Amino acid sequence: MENINIQERMKHYNVQGLSITLINHGQICDTENYGLLEVESNKYVNENSIFSACSISKFLTGMLVMKLTNQGLLDLDEDVNNRLVSWKIPENDLTKNKRVTLRNLLSHQSGIKDPENSFGELKTIPSFPSLVELLDGKTPYCKVPIEVNYEPESGFDYSDAGYCIIQLLLEDVTGKPFHQMMKKLIFEPLKMGNSTLDMSIPVMSSEKFSCGHNKNGKLVDGKYPLYPYPASSGLWTTSVDLAKLVIELMDAIKGESKVGISSNAIKDMISSQRGKDWVGLGVFLAGSEKEIEIQSLGWGVGFQCMMVALPYLEKGAVIMTNTELGVHQMEGIIGEIYRTLIC
Repeated sequence: MENINIQERMKHYNVQGLSITLINHGQICDTENYGLLEVESNKYVNENSIFSACSISKFLTGMLVMKLTNQGLLDLDEDVNNRLVSWKIPENDLTKNKRVTLRNLLSHQSGIKDPENSFGELKTIPSFPSLVELLDGKTPYCKVPIEVNYEPESGFDYSDAGYCIIQLLLEDVTGKPFHQMMKKLIFEPLKMGNSTLDMSIPVMSSEKFSCGHNKNGKLVDGKYPLYPYPASSGLWTTSVDLAKLVIELMDAIKGESKVGISSNAIKDMISSQRGKDWVGLGVFLAGSEKEIEIQSLGWGVGFQCMMVALPYLEKGAVIMTNTELGVHQMEGIIGEIYRTLIC
């Protein structure tokens, strides 16, 4: 990153805090931290600073699905209604010929469109709606019942609702809360000790957690935006912990997974799905086969971040900021850093 003055660029964009972890040869090679966890405070960002990863949660969810698929608890290509218990995708004319599969949900090709202005941050604490309430359209986060809007696999629509269905499926199949599954099966084996999906945590009392800021560098309302649908957007983590997850993906390709994900499962995860060359299972794709680049972007109230990896070259980076700039990551400081690392 010698080609960019990060502190000067942070000032230019009003970014309050930033953490970067780099991967080379399949190992963490550098971590750099800048700025503050909260504007006008003396709380500085360090390698244990926890940011909201927002939609990078979908990459994490994809990894857990691959693990449970290898255990035989899930099948990527069967009708998810076969194993859903507490709620089922409503049947209609659009599901007669093609049923919704886990593969469809992971790759945003289920035919489900998120209702307009849905899936925002938590409005009141401790008012955590159930997933069934969310999917039935009975909460402020989603006021319309979720259903299939066009035939599965006939199009692409980025869907938080789809990941709520995945979470519910995992909980129905295992009988365990999603955050407990993730802790036991992913966080603990990978020693991701600064990662959590448990929204009952007293976030405000921890010195590790970053506040969110707007494009003017001011604190957002509530300081710590939470999302009541963790599989889609609920991950709080550090750049170091996220890098460990990326390294697990690289290790799994080589048949060296620490959590029990097969090489074939990971290769499926980072392969183009149903003719859409830019989308995998929980990740997005660019590049050619052996130089495939995987990406996951997080963008929510007060935070923006990015995970990028070249898994066959065993290189990657995690960039996390506690400021939402109002423009796509590639148009802000994350894009500038990305171009010095990848291009």
